[in-house]
Amino acid sequence: MRYRLALIGLVLILAGSLLASRVQTSGGVQVSEAHWRTAEGATMSGLLYRPAGLDGGRRAPAVLLSHGYINTREMQSPFAIELSRRGFVVLAMDMTGHGGSGGNVGAAGFGGPSALAFLRSQSFVDPDQIGLAGHSMGGGPILAAARAQPDGYRAVALVGSAPGLFGPPDEVRPDFPRNLNVVFGGLDEFAGLMWRTPKGTDLPDSPKLKQVFGVSSAVEPGRVYGDPGLGTARRLDLPHVTHPWEHFSSGGVAPVIDWMQARLEGESHPLPPGNQIWFWKEVGTLVGFVGFIVVLLGVFEAVLALPWIGDLRRSPEPVVAVRGPGGWIALALTAALPALTYLPFMKLGALWLPSAQFPQWIQNQLLAWALLNTLLSLLVAPFLRRGHPDFSLDVPRSSFAALAAVGAGALALLAMDRLLHVDFRFWVVGFRPLDASRWGTFLTYLPFWILHSVILVRSLCALLAVDGAGRRSTYLTAAGVLGGGFLVLAAFEYGTLFTTGLLLTPTEPLNVIVALQFIPLLAIVGVISVFTWRRTNSYLPGALICAIFLCGYVTSGTANHWSPDYPMTFPPAARSP
Repeated sequence: MRYRLALIGLVLILAGSLLASRVQTSGGVQVSEAHWRTAEGATMSGLLYRPAGLDGGRRAPAVLLSHGYINTREMQSPFAIELSRRGFVVLAMDMTGHGGSGGNVGAAGFGGPSALAFLRSQSFVDPDQIGLAGHSMGGGPILAAARAQPDGYRAVALVGSAPGLFGPPDEVRPDFPRNLNVVFGGLDEFAGLMWRTPKGTDLPDSPKLKQVFGVSSAVEPGRVYGDPGLGTARRLDLPHVTHPWEHFSSGGVAPVIDWMQARLEGESHPLPPGNQIWFWKEVGTLVGFVGFIVVLLGVFEAVLALPWIGDLRRSPEPVVAVRGPGGWIALALTAALPALTYLPFMKLGALWLPSAQFPQWIQNQLLAWALLNTLLSLLVAPFLRRGHPDFSLDVPRSSFAALAAVGAGALALLAMDRLLHVDFRFWVVGFRPLDASRWGTFLTYLPFWILHSVILVRSLCALLAVDGAGRRSTYLTAAGVLGGGFLVLAAFEYGTLFTTGLLLTPTEPLNVIVALQFIPLLAIVGVISVFTWRRTNSYLPGALICAIFLCGYVTSGTANHWSPDYPMTFPPAARSP
């Protein structure tokens, strides 16, 4: 019985990962790791999707894919899966400073030129039939590759992106890049930054877009302008989706499939653009993510049965007999303050510039927000104190149990990545293994996350320690309190976007999108906190698990803006995903 929860978690991980692998290898596609170097010497990373039937010297058309800011190669799975099952070789790259690639953001043309050269060098790739596609900042490496090898590609798709933003301004012209498909969401949060129009739906009248298309009147979505033979073909697709949905919706994926099938020749299994199966891969990686959390909890439960660690096990002691109005006010403030302070503290955190010790700009901002909220909670706590919690505190045993739980989850994640080339994710939430080069970064940031988590989890457990509180209500309260504030924030932001075409705070699109991740992540923190506290009467094991979990999640998925190999740059793309 003590291993039941851990076994359930492992079953979920295996089932979800096998489903994800089965989908991304549909039709006999082989997925493998790819590594190469930029001309400047940075190691690059990607996933190479090779369709079946390329033995014997046959060559296939190919597409280079790039993700956006603070994403990784796995984020392009919908495009990679659909193109590869149609017979295209696909290279989904990690941009410099992202995922498993070295360097910093923007270095070596974002890694695009070297990625295109690597793809063209593959013996099973037809070098005369290559397409390029990038989402958001992913337009940076795509356009850099097109500049570096103007005759090395035939078609480009910019998804939620624009020329002239991630490279020279003179890219905004009707003859560069060749055969361009612009896919831009009618609800895209970055319309003003990308195309200088307030709303995505205004894009057809954008002077910048007209310049790219070489026309003086409004661009008609779906119409092909120019001559594909001369490389001047242009088409605008305007699906009614947001920026993060452009690579996570049929409406965002289909135009790219259609454009590449029309502009490139030689795919072995042409299918209608609407024929898509990629979503089932996301279902599989979501099941894997759930299994990962269950494994953390299950291994923690099993460790408590060990002789030395067993001394941690104690029943939770209530702080008060009933919650009362003061307790509800305290819970409401715990939910509201992090969300209310998120945007201003993130802006303040942008002043914490990247350095050799703290190279991740977004993580610097998130830590500024987390630590300032920790300070706020300490200032407010004396006015909301209710009773005197009598928590157990055993640092050695708590540390061992936390490391065992997180270590088991990390090993499962690493195994699925190495064996099946899948991580644990769903939409904007993605947890991938830490690359070896990022371990030092992780250890540098970890003490700050531990400080934040200890204060947060202790305060939460003190508020939940009510005599007679039911198990289910305690879990729901914890998840709702920690994730609820960001849920309300997202509801206001996107409720305004869906009704007016603009976010409630239209100048903060990146931070609003980043905030979406914290709805499930903080709810998970609440569940872990309750699970460990109910078994130990201590906030410390849960705080340590949550700190390692959050630090690992952010470090593995966030971009490096400082690298010993390149001078640090702050391109405009540093403020867009």
